[in-house]
Amino acid sequence: MTERVFNVLFLCTHNSARSVMAECILNRIGEGHFRAYSAGSQPTGRINPVVRALLERLGHDVSGLRSKTWDEFAVSGAPEMDFIFTVCDNAAGEVCPVWPGYPVTAHWGFADPSSFQGSDAEKAAFTAGIYGQIDRRLRAFTSLPLASLDRLALKRHLDDMAGHQEPTA
Repeated sequence: MTERVFNVLFLCTHNSARSVMAECILNRIGEGHFRAYSAGSQPTGRINPVVRALLERLGHDVSGLRSKTWDEFAVSGAPEMDFIFTVCDNAAGEVCPVWPGYPVTAHWGFADPSSFQGSDAEKAAFTAGIYGQIDRRLRAFTSLPLASLDRLALKRHLDDMAGHQEPTA
């Protein structure tokens, strides 16, 4: 019997940093169990270069990454999502499309590497810190006993995870 693969969509306004990192991390640590995507309400059309450099340095495949609109995932024929996470406060406050399949949703806010001001080395260090926070959160998510949790319990776990924010600077 083949184990089910869960589709997960990470949303952020510009789809250039946090949501892209989350997509890459989950596709690596959840391979075979999760398939991650990312999108934004107002995509910039490019991946933040500091984020791209970090992902490349950490061995993530960045060849297919692009900044894209969330509308791509709300149309007929798009993958049906099991989970949708907003990873920035702006996207959490926006009116989202109606998602087919009624995915479980949660808001996991992380500081924005794209708005961080500092030297190139400081930007790289800040971005790496946010990457680490996202990685730890997703490792906790992938360790949840999804098969034994009902929808309400799962939602509570995901919301509880959001309450454990880490310092960003």
